[in-house]
Amino acid sequence: MDAVKRVRLSPEERRAQLIDLGVRMLAERPLEQISVEDIADQAGVSRGLLFHYFASKHDFHVAIVRHTSTEMLARTAPDLELPAIDMLRDVMASYVDYVTENRDTYVSLLRGTASGDPAMREVFESTRAEMARRVVEQLPNLGIEPDARIALSVRGWIAFVEEATITWLRTPEIPRDELIELLVAALPAVALSAGAAEALLRG
Repeated sequence: MDAVKRVRLSPEERRAQLIDLGVRMLAERPLEQISVEDIADQAGVSRGLLFHYFASKHDFHVAIVRHTSTEMLARTAPDLELPAIDMLRDVMASYVDYVTENRDTYVSLLRGTASGDPAMREVFESTRAEMARRVVEQLPNLGIEPDARIALSVRGWIAFVEEATITWLRTPEIPRDELIELLVAALPAVALSAGAAEALLRG
């Protein structure tokens, strides 16, 4: 691709531009194949200037992943005006639509080499923690009073959502709406089973 014309930007604008270019490249190739040279060429800046904004190539890659995670959280923010179950359904629909639109990026980050990097895992963990916090906060509106066991079950549900969605992306054997209903129904089933199982074991 041809290099773009050099444009004078503020430091904040230039950093945001470089991250945006990285995010767009991530849709076309794995994170580890995004080179500093390609980004600098696309931005119309020198390779050295890119390192003025990022300490290293790894730091730049972490910034790309953090931006992607922030974008996903923004897209899946709950609509607090909706009834609880409709809110959950709306969030799951937004999540499925987001990962469908960013399929290669999503699978690459969760299943690629980036997933084994400590700094990347910290970003993923922070994202999942925020997703879990949102869910636990709304559980009372579903008639479920959260405790430590239920909060742990919610983390397991998030792992289920990720795995089910990745599998569906690869082999979409059920329609989108059925996937969404499956993800929605799984939350109360998993959360309630934590208390139900304990009661059963107590006899």
